[in-house]
Amino acid sequence: MADAVTGSAREFVVEADGGSRGNPGPAGYGAVVRDAATGETLVEAAEYLGVVTNNVAEYRGLLAGLRAAGELDPDATVHVRMDSKLVVEQMSGRWKIKHPDMKPLAAEAARVFPPGRVTYEWIPRADNKHADRLANEAMDAGARGEPWSPSTSTAEPDAGGAAGRRARGSRTGDRSAAASAGAAEGAGGETAIGGGSAVAAGLDPRGVAGRAGGDRRSADGPTVAPVGTGGGGEGEAMGGRLARAARTGAADPGAAADPGAAVARADAPAADARADASAAADDVRAAKAVASPGWGPPDMGAPATFVLLRHGETPLTPQKRFSGSGGSDPSLSAIGREQAEKVAESLARRGTIEAVVASPLARTRETAGIVAARLGLEVTVEEGLRETDFGAWEGLTFGEVRGRYPADLDAWLASPDAEPTGGGESFAATGTRIAATRDRLVAAYAGRTVLLVSHVTPIKTFLRLALGAPPESLFRMELSAASLSAVAYYADGGASVRLFNETSHLR
Repeated sequence: MADAVTGSAREFVVEADGGSRGNPGPAGYGAVVRDAATGETLVEAAEYLGVVTNNVAEYRGLLAGLRAAGELDPDATVHVRMDSKLVVEQMSGRWKIKHPDMKPLAAEAARVFPPGRVTYEWIPRADNKHADRLANEAMDAGARGEPWSPSTSTAEPDAGGAAGRRARGSRTGDRSAAASAGAAEGAGGETAIGGGSAVAAGLDPRGVAGRAGGDRRSADGPTVAPVGTGGGGEGEAMGGRLARAARTGAADPGAAADPGAAVARADAPAADARADASAAADDVRAAKAVASPGWGPPDMGAPATFVLLRHGETPLTPQKRFSGSGGSDPSLSAIGREQAEKVAESLARRGTIEAVVASPLARTRETAGIVAARLGLEVTVEEGLRETDFGAWEGLTFGEVRGRYPADLDAWLASPDAEPTGGGESFAATGTRIAATRDRLVAAYAGRTVLLVSHVTPIKTFLRLALGAPPESLFRMELSAASLSAVAYYADGGASVRLFNETSHLR
């Protein structure tokens, strides 16, 4: 640590992640501080947060990483690497922060280091495995009713090249004892309110309603595990510094502000034995993944999650008239606008939506605009999300179509290849269009949660395709105006339906 001796500022890399099993749901974060020059792991931090949203957990991981870096060297420069596009863009100043629960977290993170000393980079989740594993360890510990313990962590990947291997080999065996000296007695207790219903499982779906009851923290302060190199000198200097931090609670006021985080500090990555245990831990984690949304292993990467919102009512909706893309293109009614306001408020409380995409039709653009304005986002129009063209049936009720075009209606009900009278669009054609739109949007929004504002047939088709259900299933789903559904799409091509026809926000 020649830099610390000479007093010159060091350069650190902070990798951070957060997650929730359900959104909001049981959540945790992980953070890693590395030496930018050597790649050595200097600090590991993780904490179970109780029930919060994914975005809150991500910001809490960022805060923990920045505070840990500031504790090591308050004059350092820091490069933050995260797989959360939302956090990276907001902290870089390119995206506005309008959500009331995100603003204080972002402001707190910005105060840890002076302006200009922290840079941000988005990375794929596959490149953020260390922090991701720490976050999952924290959530696993919370599920057992325990705080995360650095002495049992197997989060560090077997990576880092020769420097990393030498550093792992130098770690001593006193980590567990050192950790127990400052162990936190309880996991965090941030609790989200106002979220309710099945939407919680569908909106990560990668937020927080608000917090009730505050944080439940241990009076003992953070768990600190100083580790020397076994050879005195630099290791002893760092061990002594971190031991002092354990006794005082923090090395700077910013660190003291979050005394509930369990933090493991080290001059180097984990011992080789921990790396050997990592594979076994991955197997256990994969088995536990059935308890998390999507039934997929954490290392598969964050899914692209489509929150599917049917537009609010139009004057034709309560009359149950065919209203596709070839008709009068009605706008929302007063009831429809009220429904859009209610869904906007509900989604704002959850804080999970990162982008809004809408069908080009007036009713969907109007609904999307109301929601996007509440979320502080822009609306992107996607032609592929438009409703089916019902041809000559546009504006008619089912009974009127039965009376005027009975043979065409029977054929349409019997075969997905049949078109409505007058050259409308068949359900087979709609399915092909939606599949192509899905693939395009999954690629464009990988790892993000996106609100798609669309219509009955497209939303039912997204769900049908995700379930592998036959075309006739379209006639067996009820989809209410301004309802929410959700599908998550994973890197291996799998899809998971997380929500269907949720309307509690309208009550």
